[in-house]
Amino acid sequence: MLTFALTLVRHGETQFNRDKLLQGQGVDTVLSARGLQQAEAAGRHLRGVRFTNAFVSNLQRARQTAEILLRNNVHSADVELVSDALLRERVILPSASVGSCGGTFRHSARRLSCVLQGFGIAEGLPKEALKNMANAAGQSCRDFTPPGGETTEQVRKRFRKFLKSLFQRMATDHGFPEAGADVAHPAAQDEDGLGQLHAHALVVSHGAYIRVAVRHLVEELQCSLPPGSRVGQVFGACPNTGMCRFVVTLSRGETGPQPHAVHCLFVNRKEHLGGDED
Repeated sequence: MLTFALTLVRHGETQFNRDKLLQGQGVDTVLSARGLQQAEAAGRHLRGVRFTNAFVSNLQRARQTAEILLRNNVHSADVELVSDALLRERVILPSASVGSCGGTFRHSARRLSCVLQGFGIAEGLPKEALKNMANAAGQSCRDFTPPGGETTEQVRKRFRKFLKSLFQRMATDHGFPEAGADVAHPAAQDEDGLGQLHAHALVVSHGAYIRVAVRHLVEELQCSLPPGSRVGQVFGACPNTGMCRFVVTLSRGETGPQPHAVHCLFVNRKEHLGGDED
């Protein structure tokens, strides 16, 4: 079996985040000044953590964050950063619609909004608009899908595809130990969950995507949780540059590497922000 660490990190703040505007794939924003500071803080926090593999969403805000993390790292500066569209944020409205359907953009110092005729919600509108639509539909905001948007199940399907490719890449790069070789166990790891693990994948993605990913790991892969964990915390929103870490053990399967066990070490960690996570 092959055991490796998996660390998920959300990108740093963008102006859309700061202004509490909906942000999916339709508008490819960059990090704000505060977001750059958050990424640097996260980079310093992870400075001594050795990553053997790194994967990132192909949206700019995630790419910027990942590059800063690796640049600050004393062990992983030369690790290949693999861009993967499967890690993109949840689609709130198809990007093709953002530039068509009579859409117009209004700019102001505090807001960039997209108004689309015939749609009740679109990327760039205040998050409150999505809450109002969800309430009107009798659904929670987390589970609600706006017209033309991507359902949580569709996001989960993308994450399944990413996991399959990740497992194959880790097996190809690191192989399976010989039969009888010691396999690191979560209980034997240090406080950050790394211990003597020699393989560690860094994945930089987005808030809604990471929330769906964590639910998938817990609900479908039967991931064990840290003692005393509360469901509200585990499935809660990940702050900008928030971190989640898992230990994954793979076994050989007829169709490729298969998850044998998954253990969660922590979720939505934000100590590196020093209280600046709003």
